[in-house]
Amino acid sequence: MTTRPPFTGPDLCSLTAREAIALLKARKVSANELVEAALSRVAQTAPAINAMVTPCPDRAGAAAAQADGDTLLAGLPVGIKDLTPVAGVRTTWGTPGLADFVPETSDPLVLRLEQRGAVVLGKTNTPEMAAGANTFNPVFGRTRNPWDTRMNPGGSSGGAAAGLAAGETWLSHGSDLGGSLRTPASFCGVVGLRPSPGIAGASGGHDGFSPFGVEGPMARTVADVALFLDAMAGWDPRWPISFPPPATAYLDTCLADPGPLRIAFAPDLGGLAPVEPEVAQALAGALARLASPQVGVEEIHPDLPGIETCFRTHRALAMWAGYRQTPKRISDQYKPTLRDNILQGGTLGVDAIAEAMTTRSRLYDRMRALFETCDVLACPVNGIGPLKAEIEFPPAVAGVASTDYLDWLRFAFLATLCGLPALSLPIGHLPNGLPVGLQLIGKPRGEARLLQIARHLEERLDLPSRPIDPVVRHGPEA
Repeated sequence: MTTRPPFTGPDLCSLTAREAIALLKARKVSANELVEAALSRVAQTAPAINAMVTPCPDRAGAAAAQADGDTLLAGLPVGIKDLTPVAGVRTTWGTPGLADFVPETSDPLVLRLEQRGAVVLGKTNTPEMAAGANTFNPVFGRTRNPWDTRMNPGGSSGGAAAGLAAGETWLSHGSDLGGSLRTPASFCGVVGLRPSPGIAGASGGHDGFSPFGVEGPMARTVADVALFLDAMAGWDPRWPISFPPPATAYLDTCLADPGPLRIAFAPDLGGLAPVEPEVAQALAGALARLASPQVGVEEIHPDLPGIETCFRTHRALAMWAGYRQTPKRISDQYKPTLRDNILQGGTLGVDAIAEAMTTRSRLYDRMRALFETCDVLACPVNGIGPLKAEIEFPPAVAGVASTDYLDWLRFAFLATLCGLPALSLPIGHLPNGLPVGLQLIGKPRGEARLLQIARHLEERLDLPSRPIDPVVRHGPEA
């Protein structure tokens, strides 16, 4: 069994979000005390992991002083990914052309969170324009994995995940298109939920109707993620595909008894992508531990024809749409891999786009049929564990060569294309001591039920959720 690193930060930072909010509502701790504890922890861990790259202590302190303890989050400090504008706080998207940008207005999601009691503690690191699953950029440099600082925390919500694992915040905001929220959650041993499109706002960009990029909650426990989703959720006319919240709070459903469960386990999603033996073993072992009279697990091998081409086409089209609206003074400074991806979108023909649209519908129909016989689909988040920090993407996975930085992210494509909620649940550690998560994909608009199932599985696995001190290591991997 992996020895869990110690935690020497402020005691308040070791609490769950729900525990911290209970203290706030009982007036046993103030929002300012939580801000001070969190900023202290950020200062303590920043040299090792570089997760929260732009703290905003003055703004956070002023907001904490005005916090309303009767709101949902009651003055709890949160992290916001550096792709989402916060008024008066440097917001860079990790790209040189916006390195000094300070927005005058906040994103609608930030305004909603603040109305519901969140205190913005600062901005978390991301790869340039969220392109890539290793968090580094020319503005702030690399974020490192707190479980082993030689390794990366995944991306593009890598700063959020690393900061949560190290106890810098209790809740942190992420976003996801190609696993940008799920991969970091898996690599850092935290929980991350990609909601259905429209549930928690939009992930920005110039196409407000796009269902592919979404905002989502990250935390150290499933119940905290459900609470954060309640704070994010709601209809807003500024988001064309915005969706109203359920009549029953996500947290309330999450905490209820799920009843008998049927899990369909697809070890490699029908051969979609290779999986390293140690990852396959960890996931299979977790599913074996979870199986019980109440939890049935059946291995399946779904056929998902055309999924990779479909995803790449939709992503490239979205990137080209955004690029056309971006000033050249910004886009001319993009990293080569980002620029190449964008230019691919400009070469798409109408037949390729039409085929991607019809393929996506066929995939959705297959998933809808699958969910008639199961409650949740389980599969890898990634086929590989955390990489060395200096490696942008793995040259190979299980002996299969990678052609680019999307190859190893194929397990993220299904939920994104089909608009399904997907969650990364920590299930243990690999032989090298680094975390690994299990991806759980839910039914259409099934966030509440997915959270309920994930919480039950989390309880059965009974893994520690408290934060850790960064494990600072140097040199080659042991």
